[in-house]
Amino acid sequence: MGEKKMIKKQFAVIGLGRFGSSVCKELYKLGHQVLAIDSKEEKVNDMTRHSTHSAIANGTDEKALQSLGIRNFDYVIVAIGDDIQSSILCTLLLKEFGVANVWVKAQNYYHERVLEKIGADRIVHPEQDMGIRIAQHLTSEKIVDYIELSADYSIVELIATDKVANKSLIDLDVRAKYGCTILGIKRGEDINIAPTPTDQIEKGDILIVIGHKNDLKRFEDEGM
Repeated sequence: MGEKKMIKKQFAVIGLGRFGSSVCKELYKLGHQVLAIDSKEEKVNDMTRHSTHSAIANGTDEKALQSLGIRNFDYVIVAIGDDIQSSILCTLLLKEFGVANVWVKAQNYYHERVLEKIGADRIVHPEQDMGIRIAQHLTSEKIVDYIELSADYSIVELIATDKVANKSLIDLDVRAKYGCTILGIKRGEDINIAPTPTDQIEKGDILIVIGHKNDLKRFEDEGM
């Protein structure tokens, strides 16, 4: 299985607290172009080694954002901390600039409601999302990672057991039996993101599976 070459994207991260810094570092580590932005000089200085570019700027300053060419980025992540008003204003400006993908960290339910109304493309709750992931890890030895897409649908990474080892995808027939779809197979450092029906699974492979939560649970319990 060959590894598909990653397409590099341009990201801007506004707000370099714990969440913003973590996102910034990981995107940069993955080889993407990353602009790190914060109003505090010390936070920006801390990110110079973990970003392509960095800038001291206020996320609510329209002229500052324009001068940074913010509208040209593929994704902008608004990770402004406890200042909900600044988070909302920054998001509003980004959408007015025409930024295609604006992901925003929400503090609470009411913050999320406002972000939805002004057009945030994705709203994240880092603490809540991490809590869900940890709970999934604690309750299943088969789950490596878990991403909640909506109230009903998720993506999970499952460790291939003896039950599925040396079987092809067509043998497993996961979609027909469980209503799930295997998006990819990870084996060591390699990842096959377009597996064919004849590709065989080895014990220890990581299966990347998408589906309704009930179907994923059934596949985990019965199919694996």
